[in-house]
Amino acid sequence: MTSLELEPVVAASIFGDRIDLARQFTTALAEHGEERGLIGPLELPRLWNRHILNSAIAAPIFRGTVADIGSGAGLPGLVLAIARPDVTWTLVEPMERRVNWLNEQVAELGLENVEVLRARAEDVRAVGNFDFVTARAVSALRTLIPFTAPLLRDGGELALLKGMNAPAEIDAAAKQIKKYRLSDVRVEVLGEGLLDETTRVVRATVRG
Repeated sequence: MTSLELEPVVAASIFGDRIDLARQFTTALAEHGEERGLIGPLELPRLWNRHILNSAIAAPIFRGTVADIGSGAGLPGLVLAIARPDVTWTLVEPMERRVNWLNEQVAELGLENVEVLRARAEDVRAVGNFDFVTARAVSALRTLIPFTAPLLRDGGELALLKGMNAPAEIDAAAKQIKKYRLSDVRVEVLGEGLLDETTRVVRATVRG
């Protein structure tokens, strides 16, 4: 049986006084994630670096109200909600077993800044209400834009956690970027010199 990756020293500086909650969530995910179909069997040795810190490093981007689409195990939504208690988070997830997990963790962690919504992104009724929309490892950008951009208010921002192919995904999504009036589309690389694996965030602003 594989064991949980040791907590990187940098975790405490990223989470600050919220590190104990981050540890609690990471331990719960390590203990129950595989059996509940939330993470794969090979993820424990890289859980902190590849998943927890990969999500948390983006925390300073957000403000106001944020929708996390396809929250799954709580990556990035729950991690970000731990790191940013001053931001209001709506975790959108269609699968019941994952919704149950998210609600359990919100209760156990005492996160008063989180609402869990069982729905597909295209069925969310709060169209045009959010300051930010995020997602991690959900689908290609050209597929993601049509059901994330409409959730934003005018001037709201997408901040989508993507992989190494982020620039190519932007190129492939040119039609959707134009249709949904996205401007200042760019890739920001976070965590260089700090994390073992950097985080790439595709950012864009919606203009009415």
